[in-house]
Amino acid sequence: MIHIAETLTVSSIENFLTPDEVHTLTEVMNDVLGDDGIRRFDTERATTLHSIPGHTTQQAMAVYEPVGRLEIHPPPEAAEKILAEAVERALPALRRVLPAFTACREWMYVEYGPGQHITPHVDGIAPAPTDRPRQLAGISVVLQSAKDGGEFFVETTSHPALWSDQQPGDGYHPAMAFAHDGADHSADWFHNMPRTRWNVAPAPGTALLYGSQVTHGTEPVRTGRECKFISWLISET
Repeated sequence: MIHIAETLTVSSIENFLTPDEVHTLTEVMNDVLGDDGIRRFDTERATTLHSIPGHTTQQAMAVYEPVGRLEIHPPPEAAEKILAEAVERALPALRRVLPAFTACREWMYVEYGPGQHITPHVDGIAPAPTDRPRQLAGISVVLQSAKDGGEFFVETTSHPALWSDQQPGDGYHPAMAFAHDGADHSADWFHNMPRTRWNVAPAPGTALLYGSQVTHGTEPVRTGRECKFISWLISET
């Protein structure tokens, strides 16, 4: 049974990746990128996992990633294997904060260069909360931090505008509440809603967990590049 606290969790798993795993993953992704990775996976990229009902892919990209970002999805098999082993090691910590957790979705590799960032948004549980599987939280693991900027943030609020009046159904705790659809910068109500921002710059190899109903994003990179893997933790039953 999914409790609202799982979808609002903010937590971390230190040493999710060992230093050797961080080094190996960095080498694996550098091999994939080669000399023209930024062109192939950033400036010429025409697809994104982000979507907004009633908007084209290009419009959604402009809302979520207005200066672009580098995306590789799925990552190489060698990277997936290391990350799967890390998830397996971390199961006790993951299930402590996400009791309904059953699986991790496919990983995505992203990089942010100067000026690039992700605007505040809420991922949501599913296209409809009654759908399965149900998304409990996002997970982000930094391989390399930018020299300046690029910090991950969450935003909290007590404003009632975030929440819908939809009632919990099968598989949810009676106290469950659901965020409104369209909680991103395409919506004036969300853009103007007062929020408090909490920034963090985790050590390489640390996993950040952020609930599927937690507003989150990244600060613009000022110098260097921010390199990380991201995925989503789900409940299948």
